[in-house]
Amino acid sequence: MQTFLGGYCVARSLDDGFLRGQTAAGLLWLVCAAAAVLLGGPVIRGVFAQLPHLTEPLRDALVRRSVAHALHRAATGGPAGDPAAVSRLTSQTEIARDSFAGLVLAARSFVFVAAGAVAGLVALAPQFLLVVLPPLVLGIVLFTASLLPMARAQHRYLDADEAVGRRAQATRAALRDTVACGAQEQTAEANRRAVEEAAAAQRAMARWAAVRTLCVATAGQAPVLLLLAATPWLLREGVGAGAVVGAFTYVLQALLPAVHTLMTVLGTAGARLFVILDRLTQPLPGQPPAPAQRAALRPAPDDLGTRPGHTTPGTPDGPATRAGRAPALELLGVRAAWHPAAPAVLDDLDLTVEEGLHLAVVGPSGIGKSTLLHVAAGLLTPRQGEVRLLGRPVADRHPHHRAALRVLVPQEPYVFTGTLRDNLRYLRPDASRPDVDATVAALGIGPLADRLGGLDRELDPQTLSLGERQLIGVARAHLSTARLLLLDEATCHLDPAAEAVAERALRERPGALVVVAHRLSSALRADRVLVLDGTRAHFGTHTELLARCALYRDLVGHWNDART
Repeated sequence: MQTFLGGYCVARSLDDGFLRGQTAAGLLWLVCAAAAVLLGGPVIRGVFAQLPHLTEPLRDALVRRSVAHALHRAATGGPAGDPAAVSRLTSQTEIARDSFAGLVLAARSFVFVAAGAVAGLVALAPQFLLVVLPPLVLGIVLFTASLLPMARAQHRYLDADEAVGRRAQATRAALRDTVACGAQEQTAEANRRAVEEAAAAQRAMARWAAVRTLCVATAGQAPVLLLLAATPWLLREGVGAGAVVGAFTYVLQALLPAVHTLMTVLGTAGARLFVILDRLTQPLPGQPPAPAQRAALRPAPDDLGTRPGHTTPGTPDGPATRAGRAPALELLGVRAAWHPAAPAVLDDLDLTVEEGLHLAVVGPSGIGKSTLLHVAAGLLTPRQGEVRLLGRPVADRHPHHRAALRVLVPQEPYVFTGTLRDNLRYLRPDASRPDVDATVAALGIGPLADRLGGLDRELDPQTLSLGERQLIGVARAHLSTARLLLLDEATCHLDPAAEAVAERALRERPGALVVVAHRLSSALRADRVLVLDGTRAHFGTHTELLARCALYRDLVGHWNDART
């Protein structure tokens, strides 16, 4: 109504007022036009007040989807440190919300403005439609045809931009190997290609922006030129001068701004929204199993040992029975490296870790100890060979089942804001109070719990020392139902006495224990020691390796020197 009255009142003020010498009538029509503009203010205010009811649910849904995607990727052993995850959670969800809001406002404005303008042109003189509608419709049709290619160009640009981020992160992560292998030129060339692809995608977007400008000119400015050219004909057809001015009012003050806004928003925000929604609403890789199926995926009592509270229902796992269990871990001809272009740090490695075995892994820094544990946990796929967990290939196990059978404790475990009890039950939320109390006693966490105000007092992770964080991480592993515990220097910040208590407690629970040794005492406590030297692996007891492995003797001497 505001648009309709704006042009119609201007036309009537001229034809029925000023051009006839009736100034009062002309002014009255202009007052009506001004009143229509003022009355439109509350309507626009109401539109903006209702807009969050449309946009915020979309943003919240996309944030939940992004968080679920990132957590699912981490929980199922996907690649860590995905640089696109933060972008999806922050900037892309905000862009989607703002783009959707812009689309709603632009579409609402165009629909009502176009309807009011067309109705006004018909009311003034139907001949105006013959002049205004053809270029308007032609421009809209051309623009609609360009929307899909425009969205594809936007999609390619976002892909290329994220590829640059992934390439930069991979280069930083493999910098040491790149320099060691003399692959600086190849790495620089790969990064250059990624940047060039992103630049080419951005140039393509610029070309489509030029197409959008042409469509705006056709739909919004061509009607003005045609109306000017057709004015003599319209006057000959009996159309009044005021009606012509009213038609120009409709085109210049209503249609042209509305068309320009709609096409600009659709070409920029619309394309971004289309691409982002396509990316953020993709199904999660390897959706979690349905609740009815989860019981079959959880370890059976025989898989979990006989400690109280470890009786989770499930189906028998692997070929072993209680009388003859399969090994907790088997590596068969494994060859692995952290980066495809890097040399292998594990080469044709065979290793068997039986149930109940306490194995210490030692070797120089960077030799592949952490790589070995990540391969054993199923977090790093070897280039060749096979990894078996409790008699079955790790790759054949469902990620949720795999997570229930093994625990990898890193050097810097994750501790969240919450109670100490919840942190301890992180890997086993259904642990009973007696089981938690048993873990607290076995690991010697009582003094830490007292300092924090008890197990049920909320803790601030920032107030914990590195050693206290490690103690919580080790306690989680002790409380878990996993049959294989992998400690990647997970006790290096504990004092020797606390480390000994922790390793003894882990050794006494059902299953196997593999520890990357930080001190000589860890190797002395282990049943067997695995020495990695880059060319071959040595396996045996502490005494046996002292007799036949020069590298192990050197490491023991280094540890002894460090102690003195």
